Amino acid sequence: MNGTRGGEQKIPRPRNWEMGSTPPWQKENQNKLMLRSIEKSLEQFRPPEITGEKHERSSSVMIPLYEEGTQVYMILTRRSKMMRHHTSEISFPGGNSEPEDTDEWSTAKREAYEEINLDPDLPKKIGMLDSFITVGSKSFVTPIVATLEGRPELKANPNEVEKILHVPLSELLLPEVYHEEVWELRDGQQRKIHFFELIGDTVWGATGSMIKQFLTIILGIQESEDIK
Repeated sequence: MNGTRGGEQKIPRPRNWEMGSTPPWQKENQNKLMLRSIEKSLEQFRPPEITGEKHERSSSVMIPLYEEGTQVYMILTRRSKMMRHHTSEISFPGGNSEPEDTDEWSTAKREAYEEINLDPDLPKKIGMLDSFITVGSKSFVTPIVATLEGRPELKANPNEVEKILHVPLSELLLPEVYHEEVWELRDGQQRKIHFFELIGDTVWGATGSMIKQFLTIILGIQESEDIK
């Protein structure tokens, strides 16, 4: 590791794009970044229901958090180079619903076990973020936030996950880590894209948007974002 921020992920920037707004949490109180306060913030958040939009499949992702020392960590994964789509991109554990799943939480726990060997009995569901429908696959995605009692013993499934990342929330809030871009899409509409430049990796796309919304919720910043 050479200490350089940003990864090898291919970012498909359109010809027309520009830098967006500065981080909304520049002057926020980071003392709120403890599991107890995070749980209280998510208890008060009610994601809106999506109605009237067609989707071809349903999926769930888990946003696992744990506390170690004075830091709260978020668990992310780098997708395997063997994957057909989104190779080496950073994502949360998750995937499509299967017939044996009883609900979205069941899907998230099963997928986390399959991808990083997270014991399904360990995570505690504490809240949800906005659900969204992906542009390409038309999948209805439900993001579920969960807490763990300490750093878990994990093992990456090499067919799906190249690396497991343990990222402190305090790092995500550093001014040099986050930036926003505004992309002009093919239909002429503009869309905000959120980036987090970690050491050796770039988080962007739906995962970047989920992290952005999560941080604004736990810091008490009310913003409305479309994640696609």
